[in-house]
Amino acid sequence: MSIVTVQLGQCGNQIGHEVFSALCSDIRGTHGLCSKKENQSYQDSCKERFFCEEESAVPVARAVLVDMEPKVISQTLSMAASSGHWKYSSHSHFCQKQGSGNNWANGYSVHGPRHKEAIMNLVQKEAERCDRLGGFFTIMSMAGGTGSGLGAFVTQCLRDAFPTSFILNHVIWPYGTGEVIVQNYNSVLTLSHLYHSSDALLVHENDVIHKICAQLMNIKQISFRDVNQVIAHQLGSVFQPTHSAGGGSGYSRNPLGDLMEALVPHPEFRMLGLRNIPQMPEHSLPYSTFSWPGLIKHLRQMLIANAQMEEGIDWQVRPPHPGSSIPSTNKPLHFNTSIANLVILRGKDVHGVDLGSFQDPSLYTSWLNPQDAFNTWKTPRAFNKYEKSASLVSNSQFLLKPLDSIVGKAWNMFASKAYLHQYTKFGIQEEDFLDCFTTLEQVISSYTNL
Repeated sequence: MSIVTVQLGQCGNQIGHEVFSALCSDIRGTHGLCSKKENQSYQDSCKERFFCEEESAVPVARAVLVDMEPKVISQTLSMAASSGHWKYSSHSHFCQKQGSGNNWANGYSVHGPRHKEAIMNLVQKEAERCDRLGGFFTIMSMAGGTGSGLGAFVTQCLRDAFPTSFILNHVIWPYGTGEVIVQNYNSVLTLSHLYHSSDALLVHENDVIHKICAQLMNIKQISFRDVNQVIAHQLGSVFQPTHSAGGGSGYSRNPLGDLMEALVPHPEFRMLGLRNIPQMPEHSLPYSTFSWPGLIKHLRQMLIANAQMEEGIDWQVRPPHPGSSIPSTNKPLHFNTSIANLVILRGKDVHGVDLGSFQDPSLYTSWLNPQDAFNTWKTPRAFNKYEKSASLVSNSQFLLKPLDSIVGKAWNMFASKAYLHQYTKFGIQEEDFLDCFTTLEQVISSYTNL
């Protein structure tokens, strides 16, 4: 089944480009470490998922590019075309001349309705090119105006136009120090609207990825492109083909559907976090060896201690003792409770890996059976030059702290009516803000009480 990617705003378009580049370099690589037949079916499955083949034999990304200013889209199109390995379709982008000025309301209430028909036509055409449509993957930031405001609007339109398709929103969480004074407003408005129309939100925090670039990748002067490449690597490690547990011998058909089924058992809980190990500069790979037990041990501790990468994990954090009926408020300090987890293993000897430690009932909330709460996908084909790699997609308390912090900061500004006139002039009223705060307070409360 095929996935249509919708890239929204500057951030969405730049990350989208890196994602397709990462997928393409992965399937072109000869580093599969697996049989020729396995490699071939992996490549075919990836191409069906993300690219359509044209006469020119250069794969064309199944993507729609949307931005309110032309610069980034024209750069993105030409960078893809000049790679010679893949390209975007020349007819699937939409841009305007004026931008949204970092104002969510401008993107949502003005640009959205004004350009709805043109944008949705492009999406419809892209969807019709798929033999079987698996769903939509949108990429956007929360802080600006176009990605967030227009992104929330387009997601609602997708939900109305394709009521039975899966929609996964990939959302970039702004730097805590922030580059946009109203980013907390924009974030609150974006998240609460997406919560109503999306099936799940897969979140990357800029601060976390920045740390990975600095500490694991040893990059001295970190650019947005470096950050985006790490994000693209992590997304590729989830969306490239794998065999799901009960899926028989072939590659899994519908990654978005499988992801939702594994991780979103209840509509109140839609926030997914992603961790991936190992991560290191490419030139260090030949000198590194990894064992599965070591990787799995690290990944599990990253999960329960809410660590963002394999360096600096707090090894003191332990799960609560099974059978101890302590109320959730007395949980061990910093312990991260999960609703559901998915571990994805790629590379050598994946089929003998012991994942029993992830099936420990004390990691999960009590209302879901641990058998239902944990899933694994595997493939013997290595990903992106890593002989062994593991990813964890988790529906857990990963995002509780950042969410609480963003809502708190936005509420403080709202209480003093700071910058509200910027939003009311485009028709977003105080009641709309209050509705959004209510939605997110409910999400925070639900995750807190796990």
